[in-house]
Amino acid sequence: MTNPALAAVEARAEEIAALGESNEKLGRLDDAAAATLRDTGVIRMLQPAAYGGAEAHPREFAETVMRIASLDGATGWVAGIVGVHPWEMAMCDSRVQQEIWGEDKETWIASPYAPMGVLRPVDGGYRFSGRWQFSSGTDHCDWIFLGGFLGDADGAPLTPRQSYHVILPRADYTIVEDSWDVVGLRGTGSKDIVVENAFVPDYRVVPFSSMLDGSAPRNAGLINPTYHVPFTTMFPLGITSAVIGIAEGALAAHLAYQKTRVQITGTQVKDDPYVLFAISAAAEEIKASRTALLDNASRFYDKAAAAEEVTFEERAASRRTQVAAAWRAVRAMDEVVARSGGNGLRMDNPIQRFWRDGHMGLAHAIHVPGAVFHVAALTGIGITPPPGPMLSMI
Repeated sequence: MTNPALAAVEARAEEIAALGESNEKLGRLDDAAAATLRDTGVIRMLQPAAYGGAEAHPREFAETVMRIASLDGATGWVAGIVGVHPWEMAMCDSRVQQEIWGEDKETWIASPYAPMGVLRPVDGGYRFSGRWQFSSGTDHCDWIFLGGFLGDADGAPLTPRQSYHVILPRADYTIVEDSWDVVGLRGTGSKDIVVENAFVPDYRVVPFSSMLDGSAPRNAGLINPTYHVPFTTMFPLGITSAVIGIAEGALAAHLAYQKTRVQITGTQVKDDPYVLFAISAAAEEIKASRTALLDNASRFYDKAAAAEEVTFEERAASRRTQVAAAWRAVRAMDEVVARSGGNGLRMDNPIQRFWRDGHMGLAHAIHVPGAVFHVAALTGIGITPPPGPMLSMI
């Protein structure tokens, strides 16, 4: 199985890594870093072939994101998040696909999906307003997916809540500068977005329920199994792949640093069995995280290819695997960082940036274990589906 995007990343690896410091200082991806991502084709890996995409296997996408994140966490994070949006766009109305990619197949789409806005029905569509946080890579995107609740004629959300993904062009929203000041993933430029009474035609509004129940790709007539992998497996894939890649980057930076390091006791690290044991243990944990996540993506691809139905219990277990992989990788990263010594955390040492980026990535809502593990346990004892808000993102 060949992966041209991954090969292109390997060819530009030194360049991607070298731009990490600049990304962080700018508080967004350096233009050169964004240009490199475009050149590698990673953002088009899940894009429809009709618009220049590779329609790649989810595993290939995850492997590519991991490698980028191991070079620079922010670049990998943007690749993982922005890179999954063409997957959903493939299921959307052909009119909006043409608007986005008709003239430029390299057009990027931002997010977030959190339902922080309200859709007010009007003739031909909706009026839409709200404010969202965490729009990763947004400075380099010309369109956006935003989450919102359906409202009534007065703009009050309906009960029970009905969640939608709303698609807008850059002219219809504002990026709030100086709204991204955080401890990690600073280079992602995950800024706030504001929409004020924008008109959204009805064909640019997608019921979130159609993503969860798998009807969106069926209704779009998509054949490639990649598009029939459950949303709750695909959407977190890029995010968790980035976190695992960041942990791999921290380990690689740690190993490079330890080669010649002499501890304050005068002992070379290569002669310290305790540190060497910790390094090997952490390496295995990070590898286990990678293997679990990639296997999870591959299994659901195979089920889609065989046209097998995916149960709610299987979706819950998939989320459990994804969340656990992220936590396992970051815990292992902590073990090696804690053995890097004080100089390992100097600001001119890349170890500290990987460490900060990894913990910031773990704080993403998609990695919160409580409800996910709760649901997975309930389904394991036959309570399916569980009640209320625990259904979210399963």
